[in-house]
Amino acid sequence: MVNWLHSLSIVSLLFVTCAATALVTVAIYLIVTRLAAAGQRDALSAVSPGLLPPLALVFGLLIGFLAAGVWSNSSNAQQAVDNEASALRTVDLLDRDFPAADQRRMDVLIRSYIEQAVTHEWPAMAHQNATLVAAPPQMALALQLALGLPADTPGRVVAQREIVTSLDAALDARRQRIIISQSAVNSAKWAGVIALGILTLIAIACVHSANRRTTAIAMTLWAAAVVVSLLMIGVQDRPFAGPYRVKPTPLVQVEPRFPT
Repeated sequence: MVNWLHSLSIVSLLFVTCAATALVTVAIYLIVTRLAAAGQRDALSAVSPGLLPPLALVFGLLIGFLAAGVWSNSSNAQQAVDNEASALRTVDLLDRDFPAADQRRMDVLIRSYIEQAVTHEWPAMAHQNATLVAAPPQMALALQLALGLPADTPGRVVAQREIVTSLDAALDARRQRIIISQSAVNSAKWAGVIALGILTLIAIACVHSANRRTTAIAMTLWAAAVVVSLLMIGVQDRPFAGPYRVKPTPLVQVEPRFPT
């Protein structure tokens, strides 16, 4: 789906999907009914009704596979953000065992990293423009700071090791969310699902071409099912875009606060 669709609200996306599906359905209905009125009714109505169940079954299987992949990506994206926030919270808690100056420097770096992620990386991930080319400088400095902390007691030795491990875990979670942000249902899959939905509409119109009212009812029901299926996948096609996108709320919640 094109980028602008992912910026629409759920109501707008529903309207666009319904309008597009309605246009296709009406066009097929008019073409088939005119062909039937022009003397092709016998040929059209000869299409076996047994063709409809296999088409519907294949359509349902495709939708099921796409939905499973989309929902899995969304769940993995949320898990990556949660893991990143949890790791940063651990750093915030453990750096309190060290001198106040070191603690404040670490908190400043983590806060800057979170602000950078929220204001720059999230919009980039929504447009699938985020990359792993450059590591965040705040985290590189935080790792250097962690390795240089005065580990002069057994407790500080453990705390230093856990801080380094947590910073590495946060970087790994960041890598995971950026990689997942590139996932989406590609154009070939969308084309296959839409084409199969249209073929099924044509088959329905042919099978019921002897009765216009029955044709309209059957096509409307199938078109409604297609709208629901496409909308169900479209709203979560990209984990970090759309009305149900993964938000940076966990990161914002663990952002270090400084006394005013």
